[in-house]
Amino acid sequence: MNVPAFGLGTFRLKGQTVVDSVRTGLELGYRAVDTAQIYGNEAEVGQAIADSGVARDQVFLTTKVWVENLSRERLIPSLRDSLAKLRTDHVDLTLIHWPSPNDAVPVDEFMGALLQAKRDGLTRAIGVSNFNIDLMQRAIAAVGADQIATNQVELHPYLQNRKLAQFAREAGIGLTSYMTLAYGKVLSDPVLVDIAAKHRATPAQVALAWAMQLGYAVIPSSTKRENLAGNLLAVSLRLDDADMQRIARLDRGERLTDPDGLAPAWD
Repeated sequence: MNVPAFGLGTFRLKGQTVVDSVRTGLELGYRAVDTAQIYGNEAEVGQAIADSGVARDQVFLTTKVWVENLSRERLIPSLRDSLAKLRTDHVDLTLIHWPSPNDAVPVDEFMGALLQAKRDGLTRAIGVSNFNIDLMQRAIAAVGADQIATNQVELHPYLQNRKLAQFAREAGIGLTSYMTLAYGKVLSDPVLVDIAAKHRATPAQVALAWAMQLGYAVIPSSTKRENLAGNLLAVSLRLDDADMQRIARLDRGERLTDPDGLAPAWD
């Protein structure tokens, strides 16, 4: 299964804020929505989709299993709870949100349980998030590369993750870029501002287009209608080789998400 190149993220959005964001996004033409058990907003995302008037089979819905639910006994029941909150009998993609801290639950155990969830019809595709190369290799050994739809990782102009990207490409596994705008830092970057002016675009559109031209899916979030609409225009923006090379030179290994006790040893 191909993961849609452009989707709507819901990280840090709660309550009516996430309902409004998802509803507005769907109204504007978004057809992929990304949530997670730990976000605490699955019920609101489900409400927004149900109230939107957009048919469920027209929305590519992703959720992520939290580390406390990775054991064979807990993974599928936790996913069923997510489905109830999301008001659906299946999601399109289920990811392991973070690897099990200190390998408390072996990779083959939670990947096996995730594959069983797929076979049970609870999710159409499966994948991982925040996995380094070693963990990806173990996930591949557990279920096969052809079963892993994506690895969702922090990836933006200041953290381009080239070693991981090369490994994923060679394994035939897509990457999904989260935090593509680097918490908004790219919006004032002189290089992106200059490229944006050249294309009569915004720096956000340039960063998102850059990631998509490299073959990554993106899931930006916003609470403002104008930003949601503006981000969506990145789909039709084409950067030239010179633009791509200038952005390539911005890589400085600046990681913004590295939680103690969760993060693996990054490549």
